[in-house]
Amino acid sequence: MWEPNYEEQANYWTQKEAHSKKMDPERLKEWISTFISERKTCALATAADDFVRCTPIEYNYVDGAFFLFSEGGLKFKGLKKNKNVCLAIFDGYSGFGKLKGLQVQGKAVIIEPFSPEYTTLLEHRKISIDAIKKLPKPMNLIKVDPKSFDLLDSELKKEGVDSRQHLEL
Repeated sequence: MWEPNYEEQANYWTQKEAHSKKMDPERLKEWISTFISERKTCALATAADDFVRCTPIEYNYVDGAFFLFSEGGLKFKGLKKNKNVCLAIFDGYSGFGKLKGLQVQGKAVIIEPFSPEYTTLLEHRKISIDAIKKLPKPMNLIKVDPKSFDLLDSELKKEGVDSRQHLEL
C-alpha cells in the first residue's frame, strides 16, 4: 500500500528556499507591511489536541501586531490550550501568475476589556467605548504577535527575487 512521504513534503519549501533569490529583509518588511495594509480580512487558524478551527475575521495591523475583535466562537476552544496561531491573508485566485498570499505564524493573547491597549484599539477603529459598554458583554480582543511571515507574490519576480519569501522575526 502506498504511503506518502510526509517529511519530504514538509521540507519542500525549506529545501527550495536554501537556493532561492532572497529579497533584502528591510525591503521585504516594507512589502509585507504594504500587503497587510491593503487588506482587512484573514483566516485565523487555531488548534488544540484533535480540535482545529479556521475562522474568517477582520483584522487591524497596528505597531507590528494583528488585532482581531470577536464576539466569541469555537476559536477560543483552541486558544485556551494553544496560543500558537496562523493567519492567512490572500487574494482570490485569478491565475497562476497572479498569486498573492501571506501566512503569519504567531502567538495570540486575549487583551483585557477596557485596558489601555483595548481602549487604544477601540479608538483606532473609531468605536465608542460607551457603545461597547452597552453590549451584554464586551467584545473580545485577540492580539497576535507575529513570529514569522511566508509571502507568496508573483510580482516579486519583477524585483529579481523568488515569488516566495520567508521572514523570521
